[in-house]
Amino acid sequence: MQEIQVLEGISSNTTELKKQFYIESYGCAMNFSDSEIIGSILTEHGYTHTNDEFAANVIFLNTCAIRDNAEKTIRDRLKALRNNKKKNQDLIIGVLGCMAERLKTKLLEEEKLVDVVAGPDSYRDLPKLVAEVEDGNKAINVLLSREETYAEISPMRLNTNGVSAFVSIMRGCDNMCTFCVVPFTRGRERSRNPESIVQEVRDLSAAGYKEITLLGQNVDSYLWFGGGPKVEFKNASEDQKNSAVNFAALLEMVALVDPNMRIRFSTSHPKDISNEVIYTIKKYDNICKYIHLPAQSGNTRVLEAMNRTYTREWYLERVNTIREIIPECGISCDIIAGFCTETEEEHQDTLSLMALSRFGFSYMYKYSERPGTLAQKKMTDDVPEDVKSRRLTEIITLQNQLSLQNNQTFIGKEVRVLVDSFSKKSKDDLSGRNDQNIKVVFPKENYQIGDYVNVKIERVTSTTLIGKAIN
Repeated sequence: MQEIQVLEGISSNTTELKKQFYIESYGCAMNFSDSEIIGSILTEHGYTHTNDEFAANVIFLNTCAIRDNAEKTIRDRLKALRNNKKKNQDLIIGVLGCMAERLKTKLLEEEKLVDVVAGPDSYRDLPKLVAEVEDGNKAINVLLSREETYAEISPMRLNTNGVSAFVSIMRGCDNMCTFCVVPFTRGRERSRNPESIVQEVRDLSAAGYKEITLLGQNVDSYLWFGGGPKVEFKNASEDQKNSAVNFAALLEMVALVDPNMRIRFSTSHPKDISNEVIYTIKKYDNICKYIHLPAQSGNTRVLEAMNRTYTREWYLERVNTIREIIPECGISCDIIAGFCTETEEEHQDTLSLMALSRFGFSYMYKYSERPGTLAQKKMTDDVPEDVKSRRLTEIITLQNQLSLQNNQTFIGKEVRVLVDSFSKKSKDDLSGRNDQNIKVVFPKENYQIGDYVNVKIERVTSTTLIGKAIN
């Protein structure tokens, strides 16, 4: 499901509107994390964040381009902001992120709704770009970088419950999946200095945060070798290569910062998740026993057409290995219904892979052809929409069954929950997630957000565990 988030912060009472910014984030967790970096950059240049879009003189939409629906949402939002611009002729509107990188100057030309266009690697330039618009120009910077990781920038935790935080460990992607725009919108893969990551985790621990999520398009390919990102690894000396920090090593470094801080990560690529990573997860109690492992399809021919670089058998072997080493590990998945040339038999292979893998939950979508991708250039989107919809319905139905079966195994058991919010249905109930990333709801009693609580599960739905706190 497409996510949208308005960053929360402390509104300023200042009348200097030109120094107030408002920002909305759409799409994946990487965008939410990027918006916190943007907030820090703007604050360092004298800007103040506001929650009121009508008080702001600068509005940024940090966008997603992974599916056509995501871009339609942004276009609708830009049209709605036309009214803001009518009321405030000095209002500056910027489109940031993946959609900005994909469409570039087209955004500046469309209906004159956008003044600033900035890609994921050009956020340091935002104050300068805004100044150019104030001088009467349109402003754009969509240059991709092989070095930019924003490593030394301390993110401004604008949208926070004070409990959980994102920590970006790498940017970009080297995997050229044929359906995906990420390599074109976020550039080549490069890893962040591990010392800066560990320091950020230390700072979050000192600030009282109880959980962090390490972010990357493919965290398992994280690699740092004493002075440079992975993209330059081929030029490294043997000594540098021998001293390299891989994801398993980084995961251990982060886990050792604070044994009371939960560690999560996303996302893993099946071709790269190693036994070393799995054993590291098992070794440390504060590393959550949960792995998001996108399969996309359960058929080897379709996986090859997607350029996923693994087979059905490889994927199932990885799942089996995870379950052998960490029997209680929760596994979730991404699945695409109706990719180019997918047959009915191949769709059935996806359903059988889901059943064999027993996913706790999945993110499930119909294939959406994205301009500029290898699939769009070289393949025909030939599965009819009604067939895609029917296949997606079958996938969702099966996943709901698997999720319910998985959740039922927790009935009568005790789970440890980190409380992160009130229940959406009642302020008398608290909500959090267990180690396997399943939502847990229980009566508030004397507990509060930020507490670790042991909860005995009494009943479940396909999405939620419901119980009572125990002493």
